[in-house]
Amino acid sequence: MDSSRSRTLTYAGALCILAFSLFPFVWMILVSLARSPAFLSEGTPFGPTLENYVDVITGSSLEFGSYLRNSALISSIVAVSATVIAGCAAYAVTRMKFPGRMAIPVGLLALSMLPQISLVGYLFNLMSDLGWVNTYQALALPYIALGLPLALWIMLSHFSQIPADLDKAALVDGATRFQILRMVIAPVAMPAVVSTVILVFIFSFNEFLFALMLTVDHKARTVPVGIALFEGLHGQTPWGTIMAAAVLSCVPLVLIAALFQRRIIHGLTQGAVKG
Repeated sequence: MDSSRSRTLTYAGALCILAFSLFPFVWMILVSLARSPAFLSEGTPFGPTLENYVDVITGSSLEFGSYLRNSALISSIVAVSATVIAGCAAYAVTRMKFPGRMAIPVGLLALSMLPQISLVGYLFNLMSDLGWVNTYQALALPYIALGLPLALWIMLSHFSQIPADLDKAALVDGATRFQILRMVIAPVAMPAVVSTVILVFIFSFNEFLFALMLTVDHKARTVPVGIALFEGLHGQTPWGTIMAAAVLSCVPLVLIAALFQRRIIHGLTQGAVKG
């Protein structure tokens, strides 16, 4: 009886958490399909339609395709760059003995705790002086810096579990440190590499504040800012269009998480288990 009650409570708790987590997405989809976002509060008929999605995809004035392309390109560059830099740093910290090596990850972790709003003013002045406002590099460089602490700690947790005997054997065979990292350590740590790339990609794709302050138009503006600045013909907030764009922008991230779920979990947990 106790076992049955415990199982029932577990399932009930899981369903409550699932409902709480999915409610915003369900609401977003419903509003995106409704002819009027006031279909509940004012008793307006729901009238499911795909007009909002058609407007987002075909509306040239919304520039949604440009926003999506910018987000995908910038996030890809940031994810690969941060993973490569973090991999090199993690290898140096876990394999080489030099003074202050543990200060690198601790220092990055401390810097990551600074609120973004405290940095954005100085960052805007720097990008203005360089002439980089409204360019890809204006977002890519700060995103790499923001993603490095996450990438480095994932890599560190995994690299520290890889036996050092692999390095010693490769050094005896005449391999350089870079060759060892690229041909020996990286293949073994591939789950962590994939997890790092995906998580940094998602983080960069969703970033809002820097993209708002450092971009001006669709040439470099990303999806979160582009959706937030959608405006109707008469200045009203087009909730149906906004929700349709939000659904479309979530699709790539959901697909990535679904396709690489096992790799993400494996990469995040393997380094935490000794052996």
